[in-house]
Amino acid sequence: MAQLKASSPPSSIPVTAPSLHPTGRLLYHQLWKAKTSSFKELGLRTSVGAKKLQAIKAAARSDTEVVSETIKGGGLRGKLNKVVLAYSGGLDTSVIVPWLRENYGCEVVCFTADVGQGIKELDGLEQKAKASGACQLVVKDLKEEFVKDYIFPCLRAGAVYERKYLLGTSMARPVIAKAMVDVAKEVGADAVSHGCTGKGNDQVRFELTFFALNPKLNVVAPWREWDITGREDAIEYAKKHNVPVPVTKKSIYSRDRNLWHLSHEGDILEDPANEPKKDMYMMSVDPEDAPDQAEYVTIGIESGLPVSVNGKRLSPASLLAELNEIGGRHGIGRVDMVENRLVGMKSRGVYETPGGTILFAAARELEFLTLDRETIQVKDSLALKYAELVYSGRWFDPLRESMDAFMQKITETTTGSVTVKLYKGSVIVTSRTSPFSLYRQDISSFESGQIYDQADAAGFIRLYGLPMRVRAMLEQGF
Repeated sequence: MAQLKASSPPSSIPVTAPSLHPTGRLLYHQLWKAKTSSFKELGLRTSVGAKKLQAIKAAARSDTEVVSETIKGGGLRGKLNKVVLAYSGGLDTSVIVPWLRENYGCEVVCFTADVGQGIKELDGLEQKAKASGACQLVVKDLKEEFVKDYIFPCLRAGAVYERKYLLGTSMARPVIAKAMVDVAKEVGADAVSHGCTGKGNDQVRFELTFFALNPKLNVVAPWREWDITGREDAIEYAKKHNVPVPVTKKSIYSRDRNLWHLSHEGDILEDPANEPKKDMYMMSVDPEDAPDQAEYVTIGIESGLPVSVNGKRLSPASLLAELNEIGGRHGIGRVDMVENRLVGMKSRGVYETPGGTILFAAARELEFLTLDRETIQVKDSLALKYAELVYSGRWFDPLRESMDAFMQKITETTTGSVTVKLYKGSVIVTSRTSPFSLYRQDISSFESGQIYDQADAAGFIRLYGLPMRVRAMLEQGF
């Protein structure tokens, strides 16, 4: 919530306001009934009588005219100079633009991050933003940064939330929020804003990033402040403020897409007993309809991070895009789960992560060659906490950063290649090699060897099992 003190109408002798818009009624009471001294607070420099007349005239006009002509010195809830808004071009964020101007008397800079959501979502955004009342639209391509600095560290850590979720949305929010903080500095904004609801995790992820990178920024979260309760209210508000309403068909699902995954929530998915509809999926084919011929893919990995596909070195974003295409046509990476949201409730989501599922299988398999038992156990235990921190929006927490340093160190020798077979929704590891492999065929072979003497096992077993023997002796009276 914005750290601002809202302006409240001063109390005085009761006066009945004429039939006006809600904005007009508020201004009527603020201006007509105000004492002379109160006009300094409102930033009104002309005479009291002139302002009374202006307020009455303005109240008879549309809310848009009231915003543009009457509240230049501040908004209904306070005063901000410039706000950077996380903008998608959809109905919600299009309505937020005039709402911010009306309520905080500010300029609005719309910001859109390209994290691989698709070119269709970026078409015509500048025209939409300015038609909604924004003074500027800033678009940044964050795909390479997103994969290299956020996705790959989580992959290296083996971070999976609640056994299934590969953190697609959780990883995207901090890279977007970080870019918003950068843009705020570039344009001289004193506040940032997002369109997250008050029930979800994303509000926390955005705002914790804002706090960590620039605690001086004001944060405005309209869904926690305004009276708009649904789509119809938003459309009505848009019409009153001459904001073009997006004409695209409203999806029955709430979706979030980026280069790592596509999530689906809402509609029939809100009942965990319902099977998802076949036509809901967009990144992957139904495993039943996948090719009858299996496909082999070899992933090259260096120090825990993927660098190549089938021998071809690719940039992080290009590598992931390539695997998404390959995995998608084989129905790889579908997850249907009920998860525990950070805000306390359970929610059901369906995720498509084709490329990510392949990468997780390959990275984990290579670790079986390069890491010893104790290291794997410690790494797996830390991965649980790492995933929880990312899910909870604490990307820039020193604890996660320290854990990341451990993951980087421990996977220095996780270098090699892994070949997987993709077939109708399954990822089957068929080969793994590494120059740092701890596997020795001459030791592991059942044939006789010089390094491992099988006779040594007898003494090891006696010592290893000594606590169990002592307990049994006690219980049996020996």
